[in-house]
Amino acid sequence: MRRQVQLLALAGSAGLLLGALAFQYIGGMAPCALCIWQRWPHLVALLGAGGLVIANPVFALTGALGAATSGGIGVYHTGVERGWWPGPSSCSAGGDLSRLTPEELLAQIMAAPVVRCDEVPWEMLGLSMASWNAVASFGIAGLWLVSLKLR
Repeated sequence: MRRQVQLLALAGSAGLLLGALAFQYIGGMAPCALCIWQRWPHLVALLGAGGLVIANPVFALTGALGAATSGGIGVYHTGVERGWWPGPSSCSAGGDLSRLTPEELLAQIMAAPVVRCDEVPWEMLGLSMASWNAVASFGIAGLWLVSLKLR
């Protein structure tokens, strides 16, 4: 039973990564910086596959930590999208532009990334991709933790 739950957790992380890549490369929806940040922990979670070969709880804990980290970044990203808190200045609107000269403003505009972290490019049932990633990631982390209790 443990192996099946861990396979489900692995499939979840792999599915989220593949889904993100499909939105990017098939759907033409370029990711923002926070979107990319949410992907890396799922790659770490995939290291949990080692637990399928070597029965060591460290692999399941690594999977749980990776998925939970992605979920946490997803919650942070959701807050940035909804305006609950400021996001990284590298990919969010804001700041006082009134003190900039026209040349400084133009330089800032030209150096700014195309995709902003504080805009919701896609929603389903009122939740953004970042929100759905958080929900799914915390579920995947739970699967990893449950697998520790199973034989």
